[in-house]
Amino acid sequence: MEVIILAGGFGTRLQSVVPDLPKPMATIQGRPFLAILLDDLITAGFTSAILAVGYRYEAVRDYFGEKYKSLSLAYSIETEPLGTGGAISLALKQIAGPQCFVVNGDTFLELDYKAMLAGHSEEKSILTVAVLEVTDASRYGALDIEANRIRGFFEKGRSGPGIINGGVYLLSRDLFSRYNFPAAFSFETDLLMVHVHELRPLAFPTAGFFIDIGVPEDYLRAQNLLASPPLI
Repeated sequence: MEVIILAGGFGTRLQSVVPDLPKPMATIQGRPFLAILLDDLITAGFTSAILAVGYRYEAVRDYFGEKYKSLSLAYSIETEPLGTGGAISLALKQIAGPQCFVVNGDTFLELDYKAMLAGHSEEKSILTVAVLEVTDASRYGALDIEANRIRGFFEKGRSGPGIINGGVYLLSRDLFSRYNFPAAFSFETDLLMVHVHELRPLAFPTAGFFIDIGVPEDYLRAQNLLASPPLI
């Protein structure tokens, strides 16, 4: 299993509580959020990870170096903002196998990665998305799913329960080769939303714990919710 971690976010919405740091370096009980995420990946069986970094990447590299516990780390460095799609495309150049996971560096999701890989392989999927049901999908935007395939997206702001994107993907290394994207593009907006009908992404459901630290209120919630040893 190979994994790319998107760790280049500016953290604009967090600047009131976490000034001048990439989002994944925001601290949870004195530790970078990224350390908690890496611990979870080690537990899941990963032995190496590629950190897709950009804004203030030195803060990430200086803290973690090329090894974190049993996890070998490599870096894919943006010299200018590339968006999520561009960051993934750049990092894919360091992937050796036919597919890899992509994880958002500001989101924690309890997930059986090996089961997700098995489902991806069994269905011969080119793109699999970890999904989960929440009581209020208004902040994230819900997914339209039929027969375990994502067929569309509901706009953000629509209140009530729904199934949302959990921020973990498993994709074929050559996924972008069929499209003519510029160097900078959004994985979610330019690929998923525009090409969902031809991609027919496989939805892999999980009921695991989920939190996105991208806004101050959830970052503050994470101080307690991610301090519990079972989650890390």
